[in-house]
Amino acid sequence: MPPLKPPYFTAIFSSQRTQTTRCEEASISYEEMADRMARLAEESDGFLGMESYRDADGRGVTISYWRTLDAIRKWGQDPRHLEAQSTGQKIWYEQYSLRIARVESETVWQRDKV
Repeated sequence: MPPLKPPYFTAIFSSQRTQTTRCEEASISYEEMADRMARLAEESDGFLGMESYRDADGRGVTISYWRTLDAIRKWGQDPRHLEAQSTGQKIWYEQYSLRIARVESETVWQRDKV
């Protein structure tokens, strides 16, 4: 992801997945829903980017970057996102946390290519 110009905001979503990836209660798999939510975020006003990581034990972190705090609030209240949140609580997550932060500075370093 390219460097962003501060200030901007982050929504940091840390989670522990259940062992369930598809069941009768969920019409789609976790991966399908995650893809839908990523596309929905990309279409949202104020969205700047996203990074996501998950380990083999189901622990994961998704960090989304936003121009304003209001943009994060609107994203969190989108009816399609609310539906995904509800399904996640019922099926896909053992636990999760959401942290919102304002980024005041950013330092980027990259090794020169030889």
